[in-house]
Amino acid sequence: MTAELVRGQNHPLSRTRVEIRIAADTPVLALVAACDDTGRMAGPGALAHPGAPAVLPGLAAPEEAAAAHRFAVDLDAAAPSVHQLRVVLVLPPGGPARFGSVAAPRVAVAEPGGADLACFALAGLDAEGAVVALEVYRRQGAWKVRAVGQGYADGLPALLADAGLTAPAAAALASAAAGGAAGRVGGAAAAGRDGAGITAVPAAAAGSHGLAAPQETPPAGTAAGPAAAGPAGAAPEQDGPAAVPGPVPVSGTPYAGTPGPVPAPDGAGGPPTVDYTHPRRRRSTSEPPEPAPQAPAPAAPGEAPVPVAGDAAGWTMDERLYNQVWGMFEDLARAVAAYRSACEFADSRLDRELDAALSDPRHRVAGAGHPARDAARARRDELAAQARSVLDRDLDQLAAEAAVVEPALPAAYARWASPVWHGAPAAGPDEAPMALRLGDLHLPERPDLRIPMLVRLPLERGLWIDNGRTGSEAAMAADTDRLRRAAMDMAVAHAARLLAVHPAGRYSVHVIDAAGAGAASLAPLVHAGVLAGPPAAGAAGVAETLERLTRRVDLVQMAVRAGAPEELPPDVDTAEQLLIVHDFPHGFDDRAVTRLRYLADEGPAVGVHLLMVADRDEAAAYGPLLDPLWRRLMRLTPVPDDHLADPWVGHAWTFEPDLPPAGSLVLDQAVERAARARRHARP
Repeated sequence: MTAELVRGQNHPLSRTRVEIRIAADTPVLALVAACDDTGRMAGPGALAHPGAPAVLPGLAAPEEAAAAHRFAVDLDAAAPSVHQLRVVLVLPPGGPARFGSVAAPRVAVAEPGGADLACFALAGLDAEGAVVALEVYRRQGAWKVRAVGQGYADGLPALLADAGLTAPAAAALASAAAGGAAGRVGGAAAAGRDGAGITAVPAAAAGSHGLAAPQETPPAGTAAGPAAAGPAGAAPEQDGPAAVPGPVPVSGTPYAGTPGPVPAPDGAGGPPTVDYTHPRRRRSTSEPPEPAPQAPAPAAPGEAPVPVAGDAAGWTMDERLYNQVWGMFEDLARAVAAYRSACEFADSRLDRELDAALSDPRHRVAGAGHPARDAARARRDELAAQARSVLDRDLDQLAAEAAVVEPALPAAYARWASPVWHGAPAAGPDEAPMALRLGDLHLPERPDLRIPMLVRLPLERGLWIDNGRTGSEAAMAADTDRLRRAAMDMAVAHAARLLAVHPAGRYSVHVIDAAGAGAASLAPLVHAGVLAGPPAAGAAGVAETLERLTRRVDLVQMAVRAGAPEELPPDVDTAEQLLIVHDFPHGFDDRAVTRLRYLADEGPAVGVHLLMVADRDEAAAYGPLLDPLWRRLMRLTPVPDDHLADPWVGHAWTFEPDLPPAGSLVLDQAVERAARARRHARP
């Protein structure tokens, strides 16, 4: 049975020898890009194109433009460093300039000389002149195919630049690819090449197994719009079907960046969004990577691969786990988006068939139309059931992976209930972590499947923990005092985690609590002596703290611009700084608000970060003065809330904060260890 894929959906391959078939109403150039497990090309030599069709081991591209192409794919022949093979379609010179002006091309993966296994119609394109049609990728020892449909209005140069080439190299390679096919538009494809992992066969031979135009083309739906509207980013490839969380062009898909969702600020312009841009953290090339985890044995055909913690790309285990977590996020987003899109398609087809049944004169006799309507509903239910079956399969695999990954997470990424927080490490951390866990994310299709929400460090965007009772049912049902206490407890938990996972003396925490209302929550930090000073109270304390941090920002900026950061005055603390502001705007005048905005805008670049705890409705009294601040900070809630919007596929993610278990001393123990490490580190 052929799987009709929607954009972003994947399908497992039970064999390593398959055919990729392309059918279009106009001649297209077919190229093959070989990418690593982060979705990047090693260089111009990683693209097989008409000017150099067989420059890669195991890869060959057609030497001509044609309306039909067929690739014989031998995945066993692909180089070990190749984790993704992307089939790229380009409109050649002299023909249509954009895919939106021609019928949607179709691609299929099939048994060699046999039936289609999965097919995909590249619907929804508009101004794109180059598009990544699909990709065959390696995931935990198994191969899968993903329907991509990522297009580029600026053509092949933009696509290659997204894959990691410099702009000059991308332009030169695009010119060579187009030049290699010059004068051959409309001709037959070149003959197949023996020994290549992907070889082209004559276009004429594709006729018997070409793709017939379907009677119906599923709509793009929310699973993915034209690539041009998606996030820019290519990220480490992961295995779930994707709806396209915009940047989930995260892992190996052809988007311009990778996932690492980090909810973006929500401000007056709309709800917060998720930024999937992969950090691509780089380390010294002389520093050897940590040994990779033991790879699982390849899964038998039809069986899901065995999950392994840390099997993503990265130099260190922390980096690999970070990439794997965000790959899981991407997979969940894509799986659910593909399911929702399939259900929407089934519903729309049911509506069309019911309309047709009602408009047929033969069905106007009493009861004559019932069989047609019943049959239409049965087809809709069958499609929905098939989509749910695929979703359950993918989510079960993700749940199995989460069960393996969660216990392996380091303290910065782990839940407070994790055993990693309950041990007594012999020594503090040697370096700052890549990211910090803020809580969990989940979707209504599988509420029990929780993906850690990690935010990159240092905090390029501060946090706003909203302690107001508006915005969610959970907040409106909560007692006001308990909600405010929970918000401050959440802020203290984040501060304690930051102190515990940084080397001693590398992180300082300041607190503004003008009315002293947060004293109970702050007690563990105050008693352990890990704060940079006593919590600032009253208007005078607010002004003095803001003045001190503003001065630090100014001095560090001047030192950096002068190229002499070592010339800072001895009283300037060079550690990362976190300012917790509780019960804002109590104790703030206009001057203090202006300084706070300055710290939010200029502070992150020089190591000063904000964590606000306040009611957004109460703070709205300042009107437009605070709009830039709100847009700058990431809004979180102390109770479960679905305010985080996904720009890639439009998901509303439910955020659930991670707090220490009730009655547990884990936070106090973590703070005490940080305090001891700080005392021992002092000269």
